[in-house]
Amino acid sequence: MIRDLNSQQIAKYSRHICLPNVGIQGQKKLTNSRILIVGLGGLGSPVALYLAAAGIGTLGLAEFDKVESHNLQRQILHKNTFLEKDKLLSAEKELSALNPEISLELHASGILPDNAVELISQYDLVIDGTDNFPTRYLINDAAYFAKKPLVYGSVYQFEGQVSFFNPCNGGPCYRCYFPKMPKAEEIPNCSEAGVIGALCGVVGSMQSMEAIKYILGIGECSEKSMILIDSLTMNFRKLYLEQDSHCPLCGDQPEITEIKKAHYTFNCQTKHETKQEYKMDLNPIEISVEESKKLLDSDPTTLLIDVREDHEREICSILPSIHIPMQSIPENLDKISKDQTLLVHCHHGMRSLNVVNYLREKGYKNAINMRGGIDQWTLQIDSSLTRY
Repeated sequence: MIRDLNSQQIAKYSRHICLPNVGIQGQKKLTNSRILIVGLGGLGSPVALYLAAAGIGTLGLAEFDKVESHNLQRQILHKNTFLEKDKLLSAEKELSALNPEISLELHASGILPDNAVELISQYDLVIDGTDNFPTRYLINDAAYFAKKPLVYGSVYQFEGQVSFFNPCNGGPCYRCYFPKMPKAEEIPNCSEAGVIGALCGVVGSMQSMEAIKYILGIGECSEKSMILIDSLTMNFRKLYLEQDSHCPLCGDQPEITEIKKAHYTFNCQTKHETKQEYKMDLNPIEISVEESKKLLDSDPTTLLIDVREDHEREICSILPSIHIPMQSIPENLDKISKDQTLLVHCHHGMRSLNVVNYLREKGYKNAINMRGGIDQWTLQIDSSLTRY
């Protein structure tokens, strides 16, 4: 049933209503719509704020994470007063204050293989505000099976992407562009690549606009194109693509016919970080932070090498250690002894693992990676260090 607008709502949304291709009927469409936002971080923040302000009747919010200090550089939905509290509760407070008339449906478990299709089916469309490939592919696949459109967005350093996937209407899906999920070792770790904060506002606002156009039935959604954004040059380009008949999801002979839990991994770890711990007597290529602490305590000759960048070491460091940034390792091999155990760490363990593999190729057979890096060290060994 379509809900009418009262006089206060007409006044509130007057700048929409005065638009000739929106009007009162268009605002009614917005007020009666249901949109699911997955992820309330850098992209989900501006998306949620603009859709709440636009008067979207029901916003579904799927998020399981907590607010951390390094989020605030770009996740404008959250405030310093909500540090270490659930992002979902932070979002609920801010969005309710912005527009108390809208309905907020909170999904504290986020989106999972077990609930993805059913969850997305409850809404008119879903917006991807996530920052990792496994969840991105899950949302794409579940939206296809739920027969719902997906507004896609991503950011990386100074570059962004936006698209509108609606394969049930003849357009491509995300897998038409990128059929297979990249391997863990082929992509930067979630927290190590970096992103300029203001770019999240650009991409998130564009995602909001795609959703609003779809609900209103006006303009053209980016159904057969992906918008590529270079914020350093302010160049916007469009990559055009039709639905791929060979797509493993929406093609003529699909390989993916249902959501299977084994296809989606919900963390930003490398494949090496999910292996069982190695025994110290097997000359392991990597060990946990707990084993690393035991090694350092029991063998004072072990050399701890920090391969992070200068600015990261200024935030926190494990002492005593020597600092050789990853790119500088080849030119500093003469400073590293082959006769002692080398324990190498970075932020999360990806860069340091690459360094360990390089060192072993050069004959440093005692080089070992600290799995999980200083991030896990701050969580499990020394909580006095600043986590970033």
